[in-house]
Amino acid sequence: MSANTPAAAPPAKSKKMLIIIIGVVLAVLVIGGGAAAWFISSRSHGDAEDGGETVAHKEKETPKVAPTFLPMENMVVNLADPGGDRFAQIGITLEVDDAKTAEQVKQYLPSIRSGILMLVSQRTSSELLQREGKEKLANDVLREVSRPLGYSVPTERERERERARDKEADDEDERPARRRAEPRNPVRRVLFSNFIIQ
Repeated sequence: MSANTPAAAPPAKSKKMLIIIIGVVLAVLVIGGGAAAWFISSRSHGDAEDGGETVAHKEKETPKVAPTFLPMENMVVNLADPGGDRFAQIGITLEVDDAKTAEQVKQYLPSIRSGILMLVSQRTSSELLQREGKEKLANDVLREVSRPLGYSVPTERERERERARDKEADDEDERPARRRAEPRNPVRRVLFSNFIIQ
């Protein structure tokens, strides 16, 4: 029997060691999991607070207000094609900030319509059949509508020059000088509701 006793002792020690190792591993996992959960919850809680403040701050700056749409009467204009036999029928709707702006624009509608007719009559049908031509016309109409309200809209050339200046400043590792903040134009966009060329 004495031969069996020493053989039984080592398995008891190995069981105790195994239980201790498992206990240590479980303790490390519980502590590590708790620390990770605390870190994640504190981080997401901080983000939510920051995000909430940012959203609330943004809402105070620019509240979401549905735009007002001001449709203009359809216009029929002779185009600048050779022979003068082509014309365009164009319907324009202006997207403005609010009803007050719409009322201001209505006061200037006769001069705005005249300016738009002049703009369109300088275009050819081939220009207006292309998307770029319509986009350029929309930008020119926006400038025409904004002028009586006291706002300026840069031409395509002015935008290209501005981009070139910004690119040069970036290439030379110089930041562009801060431009004076201009008030935002209350006429947001020019939308074509009808565009027929014949």
